[in-house]
Amino acid sequence: MSKRPVFSIIIPTHNRPTQLRNCLQSICKLSYPRERFEVIVVDDGSKIPLENTVIEFKETLNIRLFTQKNSGPATARNTGAGKARGRFLAFLDDDCAPKSNWLEVIESHLFKKPKSVIGGRTINALSENPFSTASQLLIDYLYHYFFKIKNHKLSFITSNNMAISSECFHSIGGFTPSFYLAAAEDREFCNRCRYHGIEIVYVPEAVVYHTHHLTFKSFFKQHFNYGRGAFLFYKITGLDNRILPSIESLSFYLNLFRYPFSHARTKTALALLSLLVTSQVANAMGFFWEKVKYQKSRS
Repeated sequence: MSKRPVFSIIIPTHNRPTQLRNCLQSICKLSYPRERFEVIVVDDGSKIPLENTVIEFKETLNIRLFTQKNSGPATARNTGAGKARGRFLAFLDDDCAPKSNWLEVIESHLFKKPKSVIGGRTINALSENPFSTASQLLIDYLYHYFFKIKNHKLSFITSNNMAISSECFHSIGGFTPSFYLAAAEDREFCNRCRYHGIEIVYVPEAVVYHTHHLTFKSFFKQHFNYGRGAFLFYKITGLDNRILPSIESLSFYLNLFRYPFSHARTKTALALLSLLVTSQVANAMGFFWEKVKYQKSRS
């Protein structure tokens, strides 16, 4: 393509060819004109070759595949952004499927506010899986808390449904590579956006469906890693002397534990509540595990 695309859709992936294929199939169903976007897949050191998966879509999408040694999703997104030619960067995870009008909705907001970072609504596509449901419910609560309660101001948006101009992305240095886990890299990125005057805008009409199958073990590990990422976030923001993180009030947690009852019947809500409590325990354990690890490395 000789003409610069409006969007570059960037998808980091690692050892998940089936999820990636489903994601790319959903991108083929976007109603946005094909000549106005490109797709960049970044293989983050997969043991399973992804060339054949990507080749399937060469005839229908303007798609490119890049590989890197396993360094985490933050670095993979930076790699994709470095190769992107689009005016705007739209980030997806490989287990996400955007709604057909996803790019039109994002475009309408970014054209109005080019110096902003857009976060859309992510819907759990595995409603029968209690662990996937609880994990998404926690994110939904955070958006509800900041968007509805804190004067429509969000402190962060998740990177599996995020868009920003290429200019703004590169001006703040992209994602921080030291976040080697899929945890808190989006939080720290949004922290720097706020510091540099880039507005965080929640656009619930920009919908993606998230198919992230979890078991109790993987659910606990996910939130344990979120705690590890939270420690890295606190360490980096503290050292950088930027917008310092704050500990939420008791009402934040009381509202969190009430939240399931406004979204499910009592029996289901109690089960979700127990998983939300588990997520907070795992998060705290991961935070202190990473803290001890950091302190030992400095002694």
